[in-house]
Amino acid sequence: METARSRQQGEPGAATAFLRYTLCGGGVGLAAGFAVTALASWMPWALANALVALVSTLLSTELHARFTFGGGGRATWRQHTQSAGSAIAAYAVTCAAMLALEHAVAEPGAALQQLVYLAASALAGLARFAVLRLVVFARTRAQTAPALPVTVAQTAPALPVTVAHPTTAIPLTRHRAPVRPPLLVP
Repeated sequence: METARSRQQGEPGAATAFLRYTLCGGGVGLAAGFAVTALASWMPWALANALVALVSTLLSTELHARFTFGGGGRATWRQHTQSAGSAIAAYAVTCAAMLALEHAVAEPGAALQQLVYLAASALAGLARFAVLRLVVFARTRAQTAPALPVTVAQTAPALPVTVAHPTTAIPLTRHRAPVRPPLLVP
């Protein structure tokens, strides 16, 4: 009983998971912004950005596995791969939004660019949360979810069965092999 309770407490609800997702992802994103700036002073910006994107995706996947989605353990390679795929898809969504803006508006101002980027990031973030919760970390949640309640039919006692024998009747249950009476030798 205690194990089932602790498992139930380990899996957060959708609202709690989303709050944790926002805090972890936002915290890692903020740190990544500072890290790119610092590394870009030592190496080309594109290389710094790629390195920080790789490290921040690994870090956020670990945080999501251990904290956000209630798994409590390390992320598997499968989870890292799927999380990286969702991060790449989110990146593609923001790039597509910015390209669409460039084609739709001849000279968009900084405020409009920021608005489009933030809106695309928010939509991509919501989609990524859904993918992480329902696909990437779903197996972890399924393994930690409590078992379904046992039904009465599964716990009902076996009905006694008697086997007629010329001299004795031997009670049997459905869980035991039939017992044969000893042979009587005259």
